[in-house]
Amino acid sequence: MNFKNIKPAEIEGNVFKMIGSGWALISAGKIGSYNMMTASWGTMGVLWNKNIFMCFIRPGRYTFEFMQREKYFTANFLPDKYRDKLNYCGSNSGRDIDKMKEPGLTPMESGSGAVCFEEAGLILECRKIYSQDLDPGNFLDRSLESNYPLKDYHRIFAGEIVNCMKKDE
Repeated sequence: MNFKNIKPAEIEGNVFKMIGSGWALISAGKIGSYNMMTASWGTMGVLWNKNIFMCFIRPGRYTFEFMQREKYFTANFLPDKYRDKLNYCGSNSGRDIDKMKEPGLTPMESGSGAVCFEEAGLILECRKIYSQDLDPGNFLDRSLESNYPLKDYHRIFAGEIVNCMKKDE
């Protein structure tokens, strides 16, 4: 559990690779009652003069309930050697299995009490500041509709990065 706090501007690497092909493990809840899901959709940047991480979650996902209820969430970026665990968390629901136990990850509490994981190389602790459902009427590129054959449009959760922790190795 050797992490050091860094500023978001000190994050190393390509965020497109980190999110799009490296994936993030999004977690919401508290130790004893949380859920996590693997996400390959997300964004980082500056919005409203704040360092922001945004994730996109479908209402049918079990993690959605936790994201709705909690004030904080975490985005955990795990090294590639944990790819099988990310696959597991992305293809199994916490409604059906004990995701607090089954993936074999080590949960820990962030400063806000949110759950993050010791295996992560980088953890973004975020305070929710905005959410909104995607509105298909606003798709300027109509081909984007093909991502939603069930009409289960994502909700965008924007979180201010209140703590950025890098594994100190």
